[in-house]
Amino acid sequence: MKEQKNDFGVGSVEQNIIRMAVPMTVAQILNLLYNMVDRMYIGHIPGASSLALTGVGITFPIISMITAFANLFGMGGAPLCSMARGRRDYDAAKRYMQNAFWMLFAAGVVLTVTGYVIEKPLLYALGASSVTYPYASSYLRIYLLGNMFVMVGIGMNPFINAQGFGTMGMVTVGLGALVNIILDPLFIFVFHMGVEGAAIATIIAQFLSALWVLFFLTGEKPDLRLKICWRKPEFTVVKEIVSLGLSNFFMLFTNSLVQVVCNRQLQLYGGDLYVGVMTVLISVRDVATMVVNGITSGAQPVISFNYGAQKKDRVKQGIRFMVTICIIYTCLMWIMTLTFPEAFIRLFNSDAELVAAAVPSMHLYFFGFCFMALQFTGQASFQALGEAKYAIFFSIFRKVIIVVPLTILLPMIPALGLNGVFIAEPVSNLVGGCASFFTMLYVVWFHKLKED
Repeated sequence: MKEQKNDFGVGSVEQNIIRMAVPMTVAQILNLLYNMVDRMYIGHIPGASSLALTGVGITFPIISMITAFANLFGMGGAPLCSMARGRRDYDAAKRYMQNAFWMLFAAGVVLTVTGYVIEKPLLYALGASSVTYPYASSYLRIYLLGNMFVMVGIGMNPFINAQGFGTMGMVTVGLGALVNIILDPLFIFVFHMGVEGAAIATIIAQFLSALWVLFFLTGEKPDLRLKICWRKPEFTVVKEIVSLGLSNFFMLFTNSLVQVVCNRQLQLYGGDLYVGVMTVLISVRDVATMVVNGITSGAQPVISFNYGAQKKDRVKQGIRFMVTICIIYTCLMWIMTLTFPEAFIRLFNSDAELVAAAVPSMHLYFFGFCFMALQFTGQASFQALGEAKYAIFFSIFRKVIIVVPLTILLPMIPALGLNGVFIAEPVSNLVGGCASFFTMLYVVWFHKLKED
């Protein structure tokens, strides 16, 4: 029997998770830098800082949607690949990876073409005004050119992590982030290319990340090697991947939906200024959740592997450790955002009017932030164990059933007005997070992992 290079079924579960989570948390930080650098530099373009940042913020739902398709196949296939490795079924593991690759390739082509066809009406539907549309369009039209690189870089990187090469997965993100950090100020300020320069820097960075992923997965190091030669996708395998990946897809899709609704409501009740405030708050939220994403991403391959190997005690240990760390961290981040709101806001914009509006909005938006840990860990556990229907439901439940209606209805209450848009988020964290987590305990802990 083939010896595995990274066997999560032996040694301390906690150490295995930390070994994966540390580089993946660093990768989250680097990925955050990757996404933040554009916003930070754009937010400080002389003479256009607030409008430019607002314009780029309008493109976030579209970028989230592109990432959603990358996760549909990447995060759908990687846990299945890990479970197959746990069973030592290498043929199945390879088929999950190969099929995911070709579906990512096809999705990249379709999304690029579609994006160019509907770009203008879509941006106006997302809340662009005649003043912010030029910035949004300039950024998006260039970003769409890098769609294929995004799909491969983001979508195939989980298959590096699934094989236990967390450091190599970190390099994928780190390479792109480093290039973006270097090129952004060069294109924006030295060459005076503004938001177009930021977009060009981003797609160059994405190209290099995708190139690294392909270089590694087709090389000698991994247990499972990717073959670039064309193979017709297998319907049954693709169906399994999509079924599990829909959880991550809907999580990002519903994030996009919420951003659209929020932008429309903020434009109605507060104008471009508050669309800019929400852009900053979303950016701060990305900062606040980076460690949680790293921990859950690091725990997933370990949990999936041990479940595939039928080591239920080790699965429980992994879930328990993941939940504890995530709750402690989110409590600390809630305290930080309450205590030092301006420090976070000024990372992205130093406009006095925007900062003044963002501070009270941040206090509302991040209230009870610790409950988001329950949502993240519940979702991660469902996905790691292949419980697609629960993972999908709770992806939709928090955003579509709770946040969207509240974002529309709460501002209609005279006493709340504009603040209602920001209050919808903490309410959803409490209700959605508790529902996801306690359902996970019932379904997974007390039934699926019940000892025979």
